[in-house]
Parts: sequence; structure tokens; C-alpha cells
Amino acid sequence: MWRLLPVASRLGKVLAAVRAWWRQWRGQPAETEPGALALERPWLRSWTHLPKRTAGPDFRRADYAAARARAREVARATLGEALWEQLQRQGYLDVPSRLQPGLTYRLRVGQRIEVHCDPGVDSPWPWPYLCINPTYPLPEEEFFAHLYLYVRDNEEHVRRVAAPQPWDQVLGRTF
Repeated sequence: MWRLLPVASRLGKVLAAVRAWWRQWRGQPAETEPGALALERPWLRSWTHLPKRTAGPDFRRADYAAARARAREVARATLGEALWEQLQRQGYLDVPSRLQPGLTYRLRVGQRIEVHCDPGVDSPWPWPYLCINPTYPLPEEEFFAHLYLYVRDNEEHVRRVAAPQPWDQVLGRTF
């Protein structure tokens, strides 16, 4: 009986390693300490089953209010005071293109990106609006901060993934 204990101990370690590998392969978070908050990775799930402009059936009014308050803090911290005040005053921020002089992206909270071109500058898109939705439901102001950083710092990616649209409308995966 005493000789079986080391084998059982090793078997337990092997099973734990296999379990950890399996969870990682399936995109699930690693096991954590009991009572510890789990790390959320919402981009690993499909959100197509939810109605537009919602975060899901288990979100209550208080949850929406708390999420929007946090989103406001995130957007303000991301933009800085000067740009935040400009956004509050104008209702939009203009971000000049780094790739094409004379082209400007007008970002508005909860709306599609509006493309403006100086006279004599041709737009690379057939229509004046670009649609980019988040992968999972986000508050409008938080997604605005994401878009601002993408357009400012990763314009190449925006040009690849944005869907040109002939009209303006609200984004579908924000609330």
C-alpha cells in the first residue's frame, strides 16, 4: 500500500497538467484560487444571440449604469482632459489620417466613423461612413476610446476591417 502512494501522487499531478492543457486549448481560463475573481475573456464567446444594444438578459439597470459610469472614466482617462472636454463640447473628435494627407476621421460616441476629405482629396472608400462594431457588447464611451486609439495608432488595421456604409446609424454592439 505504501508503494502506491507515490504513483497516485504522480498520477494526480499528470491529471492536473492534462486538465490545465485542456482548459487552455478550449480557451477557458485557468483554474484559480477558491474565491478569486475569474478573468473575463469575452472575445472568446459568440455574442450573436443577443439583441442589439444590450449586454444580455442578466444585465439589470443598475449593471448598465455601473458599466456606463466605468466606461466614462475609462474614456476620460484614455483621451486626457483636453480631448475629453473637446468631445463634450463638440460631440465629436476629428483624427487626421497618418496615411493619407487631407483625410480626417470624425469619431462620435455610439455612431459610425464619418470620413471627411479636403477638396481635391479622394476618399479610399465609396461611401462616407465606416462601420466597426466591437466583438462583444461594450458601453458606447468605452468603445469610443478603443476606436480613438485604433484610428490614431493603428490606422492600417482600421482600413482593413472597417465596412464602408452609405448612411450613418448607431452601432449595434454598444449600449
